[in-house]
Amino acid sequence: MVQVWNTVTDEELMLLSSNNPEMRFERNADGTLIAMPPTGGISGNRELKAGAYLLAWVESHDLGEVFGASTGFKLANSAVRAPDAAFVAKGRLPEGWDSREDEFLNLAPDFAIEIRSKTDSLEALKAKMQEYIANGVRLGWLIDRKNQQAWVYRADKSITQYPATVILSGEDVVVGFKLALKSLL
Repeated sequence: MVQVWNTVTDEELMLLSSNNPEMRFERNADGTLIAMPPTGGISGNRELKAGAYLLAWVESHDLGEVFGASTGFKLANSAVRAPDAAFVAKGRLPEGWDSREDEFLNLAPDFAIEIRSKTDSLEALKAKMQEYIANGVRLGWLIDRKNQQAWVYRADKSITQYPATVILSGEDVVVGFKLALKSLL
């Protein structure tokens, strides 16, 4: 179950995260903190697979940087979100980003992947995907293992629902990247 606390600053959130490495936290735009329970084995496996496939493609084509589920992105609305996998295009990261260990990335990723675990609310994840797009994410995949489908969210506000048999595409955001949805279900 997700637990929510009162308003926290960036520094408090970073300290809380550092002191509790076994947990994941996000912050809503209103400053409230959300503690997210660890996932089960299959969800953790699918998160890592999504990130690994994405990383292999991005690195082999020198497109930018890929980030895992523990990376906090501070969005324009001041929420701090940690997608299960994320991509930032080459040239978008601020200079010196990789020397500031204790800071969230102050930007929205270009591409975000969320994979629904057994305890995740589908409606909450859909709202999170809408928030990503509203704050600058150009492409998002919401993988719904429970219902064996995916939703693709785009910067133009379009949303497409796909069945388990589809091959998802990075479209014009992660050019050339394709992944069979079944591999993440």
